[in-house]
Amino acid sequence: MIMPNIEKSVTYTTENTYVTLNEITSKTKNIWLSFHGIGYLSRYFVKYFESLDPDENYIIVPQAPSKYYLKNEYKYVGASWLTKENTVSEIENVINYIDAVLDSENLPNNLNLNLFGFSQGVSVLTRWLVRKKLPCSMIVLYAGGIPNELTSEDFAFLDFDRTKIKIIYGDQDEFLTPDRLEIEHQKIETLFRGHAYIITFKGGHEVKPKIIRKLMNEPTEL
Repeated sequence: MIMPNIEKSVTYTTENTYVTLNEITSKTKNIWLSFHGIGYLSRYFVKYFESLDPDENYIIVPQAPSKYYLKNEYKYVGASWLTKENTVSEIENVINYIDAVLDSENLPNNLNLNLFGFSQGVSVLTRWLVRKKLPCSMIVLYAGGIPNELTSEDFAFLDFDRTKIKIIYGDQDEFLTPDRLEIEHQKIETLFRGHAYIITFKGGHEVKPKIIRKLMNEPTEL
């Protein structure tokens, strides 16, 4: 008789890296907590923020924990935050990791906190945000989808007079079909109750540093 296999779980301590850019000084105004997309490593993703004023901006880029070789060359390494496998427990792991990053940084509470997520990083950012409900100055959701399980009640803690919501995507993004865009626009309207700025640019699924530089303004098209 063949016995069925049993999947079990275990809790253990692990270690992961993250990257920072610039230093916190008396001139610092903004903290950027930035989540990369699938296939990135944090040390490369942070380069998109190098054009920000180094005196005023301190950037933190957490590292997705699951590393893998890109393509079939076994040469370049990328990373992923989550998959459909054991998603619930993996979300908990990621949230605990982000909390550990911020505990390690011990950031001052008198600075603007800007949250930035690109592609898969959007799902990580929003899940972590609604769990922690931290006050922040700006939330940037760039070319990614908001998880379906999140509701308007999850975001009810936000003060839209103090928190800017900016949605960014390219007009030729291969992952954003017309049907997908319609669904995401409806979701954005429901979750943020008309307080989100939609920023579009000519291009595909890519991060444009010039857009990051202009985020402190109120552009509607780039």
